[in-house]
This record gives sequence, structure tokens and C-alpha cells, in this order.
Amino acid sequence: MIDNLFVVTVLGKDREGLVSEITGKLAKAEINIVDIEQSVIHGLFSMFMLVDLSKATVNADELEDMLSDYVKKQGMIVSIVSLSEYDGEKANDERNIQRITIFGKDKPGIVAGISKALFDVNLNIERIKMIARGDLLAMEMLVDSKNVSLSELRSIMDETSRSIEVDIIVQPEEVSGSKRGLVVFDMDGTIVDYEIIDELAKAAGVGPQVSEITARGMQGGMDFKESLRRRVKMLEGLPEPVLEKIRDEMKLTPGTEELITTLKSMGYRIALISGGFTYFTDALRERLGFDYAFGNELVILDGRVTGEVKGEIIDSERKAEIMQELARREGIPREDVVAVGDGANDQIMLRNAGLGIAFNAKDVLKKVADGSITKNNLKGLMYCLGVSKKHLKK
Repeated sequence: MIDNLFVVTVLGKDREGLVSEITGKLAKAEINIVDIEQSVIHGLFSMFMLVDLSKATVNADELEDMLSDYVKKQGMIVSIVSLSEYDGEKANDERNIQRITIFGKDKPGIVAGISKALFDVNLNIERIKMIARGDLLAMEMLVDSKNVSLSELRSIMDETSRSIEVDIIVQPEEVSGSKRGLVVFDMDGTIVDYEIIDELAKAAGVGPQVSEITARGMQGGMDFKESLRRRVKMLEGLPEPVLEKIRDEMKLTPGTEELITTLKSMGYRIALISGGFTYFTDALRERLGFDYAFGNELVILDGRVTGEVKGEIIDSERKAEIMQELARREGIPREDVVAVGDGANDQIMLRNAGLGIAFNAKDVLKKVADGSITKNNLKGLMYCLGVSKKHLKK
């Protein structure tokens, strides 16, 4: 069978109708196309085909003559090579393809750094594709990882991402290509560029005390419910106009608005699940168009914070429960749920999602996440979820 398979490569200046004309000539000669990939980069047309000549009316030499006459008139070049000249056994091996998405500030050496890390563990790159270039570079690689496990590959790429200063997310190809239906975000330190409760504490004159407790909780060194009650108690007497000012001046993490708008245009359901306060999650829901928003309710009486929280506190377990409830309500399976957070309170949520992303996160969260994104690259998440050029243009 492999003796009848040939690799056909066509290169040249792009114009309309090339694919139709070339494949039409193959069809007339009863040549079956087994596999094909075609692209245009800056006006340069390239097409790679694996063709089967077992039932063709021409042989390989006649095929080359036929295509050479055509492409010369178009100012193009063609080559035809028997697949048997390559490693035929390797082509038939079972592969374990992983999709690696890379994004960050463009600079020389990104592809070289990643390809060397993969080569060092004997992994083969099947395809490289540039997705976007500009203020944020994004590309993806398909890699045959049959020699290492997914967790090992993620560990290798995590180390590589730090050394070349880009973000890298690794997903199985069969999962990454699917349509994910629900994306769940934490608020403080994720959608908002700081911890809102720390801003409230500064206004109440207890900034250092509250920030110290916040930091311990983020690292997992204190029970979240206890941490929140202690901090809220310190806010007792804070006037509501102070809350309004902080709410109206919330600074979003760079890229947030573009990311949320793009995900919604792609058909995703978007949720905000926070251990912060509804006073702010409700405002973000209206401002950014979240489909759902959840937070803890501060008790305010006579225009001042009482130092209490009303109802059940949203901690790590409750965050995960809400995420699962939303997925059931929307009819979305677990593997189609994405969770993004930055601290210990997001651990269970990320662990239970189909794809858990640690954003600008503490080490305690990175240990349970499927991948991590640094602070300036939040909108890079869209490239992991299959954003198209159409949605980027919008």
C-alpha cells in the first residue's frame, strides 16, 4: 500500500481557484487524496497532499509532468516524493497528539526554545501554526507525546515557559478542539487587578492588618471563612459612599473586556464566582455582561458596613458547587467547563473543571491547575479556546 502513496508539495504566489484547479486535475486522473493541508502566509500559497495512485490512470512520473506543466504557467513549483522514502512504519504508528498553545510578547527565540525542550525528550512536532501577532503573539503546536505523559509534558512546558518568558497551555487535541460551553472566573486578582477587600481596608484605616490576612488566605494558610469574617469585622463603620467610589473606580486586569466580549461572541456562557462581595460582582455583571455573578453579601445598615456577612460564605467548596450547578443548569458536561482563578480559594473549582487555569497565581493553585497564565496575558485564554479570525476581527 505504501508504495502507491506520494507526497505532493505545491508552492507559489496565491490566487483564487488554485485548490480547485489542482485537485480537479488529480480527480480526472482518478487520484485519491488521502490527506491535505493548505495555507496562505503573506500571499504565499502552500499545499501539501498525500495521494494514492493505486487506482490512478497515471504513474508518478506522469503525475509530476502533468502538474509541472500547470504550475510553471502559474509561476509556482511542485515536488512529488514517494512516501516510502520516508519512515513508513512511523507514519502508521499510533500517535498521542497534544495541542500546545503559546502566547506572550513577541521576541526572537520562542519557537527555538520550545522546540529544543521537546527535542530533548524525543517529542515530535507535527504542526506549527501562527494564530495572532501584534501586542500579543499567539501560536499553537501539535506534538506527538507518546513518549511522555500529559502531566510530564505540562511540567516540561511550565519550566520552558518560565525560561523564555511566555505562557504555555497544554491540552489533549481531542479535548482542545471541542466546544467548551462555560467559562467561570474568580473576581479579585483575576478579573479585577487587585483584592477589593484590601482597598476597602485602606479606606477604613486597617490596610496592613487586612492585607496580611488576605495574603495568608491566598496561600492556603488560613481557612477562608475565618479569614473573611475577621477581615470584614475590621471594616465595621465604613460609610457606603466609600464602597460606591471603589466600585465605580474598579480597575480591570488588562485584556479583560476584550476577552469577555470575544468569549460571549463565540457562544460561551460566562460566570463570575467570587469570595468577594455582591456589591462588586453585581456591578461587573452589568458592566461586562456576565451571564451569572455570585459573591458574599456585606451587611449595610444606616449607610455603614456592620462588619458582618449575610448568609452562607462562598469558600472553595461552595465555588465548585456553584460551578457544577451552573453546568447542570446549562446542560454543559464537565469537560466543557473552564475555570480561571488566582488563589487557594479556587483550588477545588479548578480541579473539577475540564480545563483549570491558574492566573497570576500562587504556587498552591498552580499545583492543581492544568496550566497557568501570567498577569499581562489574560486575554491569551481565548487562544486556548479556539478563537477564530472572524471573532478577533469583531
